[in-house]
Amino acid sequence: MPPTSPATRPAERNRPSVLDGALEAPSSAADMVVDRLMTAIAVGEYLPGSRLPSERDLAASLGVGRVTVRTALAHLSDQGLLQTVRGRGGGSFVREQQATSAGASMHRALSARRENLLDVFEAVRLLHGTIARAAAENRTDEDARALRDRLEQFRVAGTGRESQRADARFHEAVIAAAHNATLQNVLLELESRISLTAPAHLWGSVDGMREMELRALSDHEQLVRAIIGRDQEEAGTIGAEHARIDVELFEKAVHRAEHRVDAAEVPTR
Repeated sequence: MPPTSPATRPAERNRPSVLDGALEAPSSAADMVVDRLMTAIAVGEYLPGSRLPSERDLAASLGVGRVTVRTALAHLSDQGLLQTVRGRGGGSFVREQQATSAGASMHRALSARRENLLDVFEAVRLLHGTIARAAAENRTDEDARALRDRLEQFRVAGTGRESQRADARFHEAVIAAAHNATLQNVLLELESRISLTAPAHLWGSVDGMREMELRALSDHEQLVRAIIGRDQEEAGTIGAEHARIDVELFEKAVHRAEHRVDAAEVPTR
């Protein structure tokens, strides 16, 4: 779980924060929550139309108070990233069309976390390779059946959220086949630094999503063959290379945010 930001020091009390639109590092717990949620939306952890977890669940996962979460959600709604629905079945939903004016804030949030996230992405990539190798060595016949079943579920899943959920279940089966609780715990801890929805992976933007899903399907098929065939070297290579998709989706999110900033700065006639 990522650490919460320290209490604001006296010398920093007058410094602008993310909530003021400044392009600086987070200076409060609310700023940190804004950054995490903006990143999650930008990289497709929460796809358009998705409902965010409740204030209670977000507060627990991020280690902050519910008032802090409420403040951050209100800011994201003002930025045009979320829509709040009241009543039964309501909550905070990711907008299908996000306001171009949110580009500067989103670009700041992604840029602020970029160096740290890329370091974690690399560790996650290497660990996925290690886990795939262990799965090829330790898998049982029951694991093989589970992998084939999860692969088929991913193959027939609809694009978007359904495919994202099927992908998470597939990777859970790969991790289970490794039969190593320590590797599993380390991976989940690292992924939680990147994603609020771990073990679900990033899913990118709607544009180009289906192409990414077909690429993931090809990787999954090769990975299942290698694990079931007990080819440790091949499984390790495929597992590590497959995890590069997350890095690519993050970098694309950064470029999209830059483009939105440029678009917002173009004067209208």
